[in-house]
Amino acid sequence: MQGFKRKAVYTGLYEFIAVVFLTVLFSSVSDQGTPRAMICAVAMSTMAITWSLIFNTLFEAWESRQATRGRSAARRVAHATGFQGGMLLMAVPFQAWWLDVSLPTAFVLNIGSITFFFIYSFVFTWAFDRIFGLPLSARSLSDAA
Repeated sequence: MQGFKRKAVYTGLYEFIAVVFLTVLFSSVSDQGTPRAMICAVAMSTMAITWSLIFNTLFEAWESRQATRGRSAARRVAHATGFQGGMLLMAVPFQAWWLDVSLPTAFVLNIGSITFFFIYSFVFTWAFDRIFGLPLSARSLSDAA
């Protein structure tokens, strides 16, 4: 499976599992119940997808104007920090309001979520590639032939 279909299946599965996890997490730390926690999780997923599109467009525009090309470790750290920082700025106030928890509680929720997503992204991508095969961009020239 390649191209848009691969990206759509990847994103759909990834976000579905993420919404389930976040629903359980949010309902366990608030008194709002599962339906309200699920709405929050779907909102967070939508926020992350939207922010990813916006942030990556801006980052790549900035990146294209840099004298040094490529993605060094420092540039990757800057990218990850910028993305997660933006998510924190949007997510913490929203979660505090929607789940009726304090800002510090919402911040801790986000730190827990970031930790989860770091591990989850690695495991999910590995499993997805094992099940559906590598994308063409990651295949060696001998595999692609």
